[in-house]
Amino acid sequence: MAEKEHLNLVFIGHVDHGKSTTIGRILYDSGAISEQDMKKLKDEAEKVGKATFEFAFAMDQLKEERERGVTIDIAHKEFQTPKYYFTIIDAPGHRDFVKNMITGASQADAAVLVVSAKEGIQPQTKEHAFLAKVLGIQQIVAGINKMDSVSYDRVKFEDLKAQLTTLLKNIGYKTEALQFIPYSAYEGANAVKKSPDKMNWYTGPTLVESFDKFIVPAKPLGKPLRLPVQEVFTITGHGTVPVGRVETGVLKPGDTIVFMPSGAKGEVKSIEMHHQPLTEAKPGDNVGFNVKGVDKKDLGRGQVAGPASNPPTVVQDFTAQIVVLEHPTAIAKGYTPVFHIHTAQMACTIVDILEKKDPKTGQTLQKNPDFVKTGDVAIVKVKPLRPLVVEKFSEFPQLGRFAIRDMGQTVAAGVVLEVTKVA
Repeated sequence: MAEKEHLNLVFIGHVDHGKSTTIGRILYDSGAISEQDMKKLKDEAEKVGKATFEFAFAMDQLKEERERGVTIDIAHKEFQTPKYYFTIIDAPGHRDFVKNMITGASQADAAVLVVSAKEGIQPQTKEHAFLAKVLGIQQIVAGINKMDSVSYDRVKFEDLKAQLTTLLKNIGYKTEALQFIPYSAYEGANAVKKSPDKMNWYTGPTLVESFDKFIVPAKPLGKPLRLPVQEVFTITGHGTVPVGRVETGVLKPGDTIVFMPSGAKGEVKSIEMHHQPLTEAKPGDNVGFNVKGVDKKDLGRGQVAGPASNPPTVVQDFTAQIVVLEHPTAIAKGYTPVFHIHTAQMACTIVDILEKKDPKTGQTLQKNPDFVKTGDVAIVKVKPLRPLVVEKFSEFPQLGRFAIRDMGQTVAAGVVLEVTKVA
């Protein structure tokens, strides 16, 4: 497993366009799920009146998800291609679950945007593609699913491909690097295995073959350790075990680390990934690690681990560039929505709007505007209501990008330009 390079892949797109089914199909056809398990899932799907959902059940393991047929949390599964070893993050497409999608996307190296050939581009298709870009995912494959529902029609595929090219180009993706793959997750056509009988007009790669064109991002090994905590377990015989992804630097047993903003210090006893012990964890590794001398109450989601000699930055305030995606009225000074930054979710106040920029040219349009609205790009000053770790995007991109949510939707997204440390 260790010989192949590792990539985190997130599946994004509108609800019911077949993300979970696509993943189930990939896991099944690549042998990551056994025939027996698949049969069990099929029986279970039929039992709860969700026939045809068996592939999705491979990912949707929460009981509630199965009964509703909707993905709620982020599930992690792994599979291999000839070139890479992938961890899949299945991000929910459902509106209420966008915040989980943001947590998922902020951990991904690449994304698969799943679009149904039948329904075409939907609101979430746009929102997810835009968020992926703002959150720093540079590589994206557009998977055009449900080709079976349009009788594998080439014209339908070409038409949707043209629309998606325009959408992704406007968001800022380089269209020459994009791949558009027609497939049917349910029938298995062109997902993992080629199917010339169904699409003799298509000669490109299968969906899974397209993943081997991804490039592994350079690992920021030379930077200080930053590891945002996703969750914390108390495991008998092991004590406190935080779980998270190494964003920068290296984590080794014996290291003295500090969790910020709590300030709790401890020594790393052991590290594991997928139940295998590691001698060191590098950027991109999703790990659980045992820390001696730290109380579980000082940990929790949103804490960030770093070296005691170079602790993660706790800010008094920070300056950021934001894009207002969708706000019913306008955003003015004093607005206090929830910021989702690395694994933290924290209410923060926009204390000042410094300038409004032209989204196309980046030129300043107006200094100190009273408000900004949907479609505007602005530079704002933000003050968290409680201690929060924030880093500059230029130094630690993974801890310097965020989404702003309010009223059950993503209102804005942005990157951190400057930080004022807590004195």
